[in-house]
This record gives sequence, C-alpha cells and structure tokens, in this order.
Amino acid sequence: MTTIVNPQRAARTAMRKTIVGTGIGNAVEWYDWAIYATFTPFIASQLFSKADPASAVLSTLAIFAVGFVARPFGGFLFGWIGDRVGRKTSMTLAVGLASLGSLMIGVAPTFASIGAWASLMLLVARLVQGLAHGGELPSSQTYLSEMAPKEKRGFWATLIYTSGTVGILFGTLLGAVLNMALSTEAMNAWGWRIPFLIGAALGLYALIMRSRLHETEAFESESGREKRAPIWPQIVRHRKQALQVIGLTVGLTVIYYIWGVVAPSYATTALKIDRGEALWAGVVGNIVFIAALPVWGKLSDRIGRKKVLWSGAIGSAVMHFPMTWLLKDSAWQLAVSMSVMLIFIAASAAIVPAVYAELFPTSIRTVGVGVPYSICVALFGGTAPYLQQWLGTTLHMPDLFNVYAVLLLAVSAAFVFTIPETRGKDLTH
Repeated sequence: MTTIVNPQRAARTAMRKTIVGTGIGNAVEWYDWAIYATFTPFIASQLFSKADPASAVLSTLAIFAVGFVARPFGGFLFGWIGDRVGRKTSMTLAVGLASLGSLMIGVAPTFASIGAWASLMLLVARLVQGLAHGGELPSSQTYLSEMAPKEKRGFWATLIYTSGTVGILFGTLLGAVLNMALSTEAMNAWGWRIPFLIGAALGLYALIMRSRLHETEAFESESGREKRAPIWPQIVRHRKQALQVIGLTVGLTVIYYIWGVVAPSYATTALKIDRGEALWAGVVGNIVFIAALPVWGKLSDRIGRKKVLWSGAIGSAVMHFPMTWLLKDSAWQLAVSMSVMLIFIAASAAIVPAVYAELFPTSIRTVGVGVPYSICVALFGGTAPYLQQWLGTTLHMPDLFNVYAVLLLAVSAAFVFTIPETRGKDLTH
C-alpha cells in the first residue's frame, strides 16, 4: 500500500521541528546564564566566604565575567564544527555541554564544607557554560537563518531572542516563586540549587530534540572542497565582516545585559529594592521585550534591516539616561524603565541573527559570526555587570558607566552605515 505524503503537512512538520528544536535549546542556554545572575546573592553566600558579603558578590560577578572568556573558544570550536560537520551537530553538542555546566553548579559543595574548592568548581562550571554558549548562538542563528524563507528571515530571526528571553523569563519567574515559597534559610541551604538542576534536565531534553532535526539545505549543497577549505584564511579574507559583527554587537550586548538580564539583581544589591518585587518587575520587562521582538522582525522584512538597527541603537542611547534616573527605590520604577529600554533594545536584538548570517558566505557563516561575536560579548557584555556594580557601589560613580554604555551604542549606530542592505539575500551561496 502506497502512503501519500501531503507536502504542505510535511513542510509544517519540518518547520515545527526547526522552531521547537532551535528554540528550546537556545532557551535552555539563556536560562542557564539568567539564573546565575538572578541567584547571585545566594551563590555568593554559599560558594564564597561569608566574612565579607560585598566581596563575595563581586567575586561571584567576576566569575560571571570569566565565563565569557571561554566564549571565543566556543565560537571557534563549535563554529568549525558547524561549518565542517554540520549546523545540527554543532547545536546538539553545545546544548549538551551547557547542561553539564548547570549540573556542576547544582551539585557543587559549599564553601563551608570544602573551602575555596567550591569557588573553583563554580569557576570550572562557568567556563564550561561559556564554551557552550559561545557555540550555541552562532550555530542556532545560522541554522535558523538558513532554514527560514528569505522573505520572512527577519521575522524568523526573532526566535533567537524570543526563545532566549523565554528562558530568562522562566528563570526569573522560578526565582520569584522560590523566593515566595521558601524561607531565606531554605533558599540558602538548598533552594538556590533547584534552578540549576532543572536547567540540566531541560538541557538533556533539548539535546534529544536537536538530534532529530534535519540539516540545512545551504550546508548540504556545499561542495566537499568548500567544507574542507582552511578556516583561518577565510576568516582573514572576511575580516571586514568580522569587524562589522563586533561593531554592531558592542552597544547591544552591554545595554542588553544591563537592562534585560541583571537589572533585577542590581536593583536588589545596589538599590535595596525587595528581591521578590524586583524579580516580578523583571518578568514584566521581559514580557514586553518578547512582545516587541516579532514587531521589529516583521518591520525589517518590509522596510529593511538598517532602518530597524538604527532605531534600536539610537532609541536605546536616547532613553538610557532618563530610564536610569527614573529607577531609584521602587519595583514599579524598575518595571517601567526595563520595559521602555527593552522595547528599543528589541529592535536590534530581533534581527541581528539574520543580519550576521547575511553578511557571510555559507562556508564560513557559523565560525565567521561565532568568533568575533564571542570576543565582543566576552570583552563588553560579560564585564558590564561587574563594571556597573564596581563603579556604582564601590567608586560611587554610576554616571560614568552610563556614559560608557551610551558611547558604545553610538558606535553600533555608526557601524550600521558600513553594512549593505541584506534583506531577502539568498543564503545558499
């Protein structure tokens, strides 16, 4: 008996697999990083010495930054795998490694039981996660961009930050729920471990989902000679595009990590806003962000990428100081300031995965994006929370950090002039 396959149904099934497989893995990766920022006060109290709480928080944030050091290596390793072996393989390995890092943190002994070895185990876990995340974003955004219809690539690209923000939102919600359900003693004793163990389990599920995906047509259509071509000469040949990735990323990564990831934690530690209320304010801000992403993505498919990128960079720069001045000592102020900033941040975040993929040819698309992007995020995004905390609470010069953030946004806005309009580009070449 011959089975008749409905082409439209097969296409919808493939699209669903692509969205779920890419989205859930990306969400798990971002969830891992978000819960570290959210649970910084508890990690500091359990895996570092309690003799100096302020120093413990700074040390925990320093390890947050150190985790970014591994990103460029992850970008190169998983980028090489993505361009040589396949996008699917690279994505699957990356999420598996991230799951391992979460498990290490979830079961780490306390400072009270093994001393500085607890801090060292945290450092190793963060380096593992940094390696994984350095490969996750370029692999997943390359895969998604190549699978998307070219006339809707801007809209499809929004899945990267949408799924990532869902991961952040889940981590933030989990933090808020645990903060309400458990006493401070229970949170310090074992409650803070729950999010990391959940992350490890979700990562395993994402690994299984990604192992069932199909490879992209763009990668499969490449000749064997192109896949075996040396990587470094191609990177050098496309150094202009690599520099453009850095320029477009530098402002976005700093402003996103400050307002989209660590704002609730900063409000708790520096501004003394109630932890539970700050977490709920973070939930509001991230919901607004998720709602704004597809709007900007669809707009870029209609009017072009460059106009949307300018709107994001310039809008964020203009609103940063007013929203910083608004945020003083109340959770509603945090919710409003995060929401306003994330609307503008969403403009760039929505479409940069598509823009990055459209800048490079197929043979170097993953590593070409992964290396410069990871270096930029490591140098600027990873250090932003520490720099903000240090300048604000230690040196009492918060405005200096704000000037720094706005200047980097201006750099990103200027780099938009250097890129071609890539809307609708064919990615099979």
